[in-house]
Amino acid sequence: MYPALWIAKTGLDGQQTRMAAIANNLANVSTTGFKRDRVSFEDLIYQNVRQAGAQSSEDTQLPTGLSIGTGVRTVATQKLFS
Repeated sequence: MYPALWIAKTGLDGQQTRMAAIANNLANVSTTGFKRDRVSFEDLIYQNVRQAGAQSSEDTQLPTGLSIGTGVRTVATQKLFS
């Protein structure tokens, strides 16, 4: 699979999980004793394309370098007891 499509797929999967949790929260808002859910995410590995201080195409230096993320993943779905 193409890397850009894979990154987009991980983001869409995460949003689908978040939307499912929100839909569940809304469906059960009037249920006695229901505790809402919250979804947590984390970034996947970053790829360093250029190091900090490397030359850019315009004969200037990149102060922070250039990193490209490889997507996100769902870490946990937590119950909020507040």
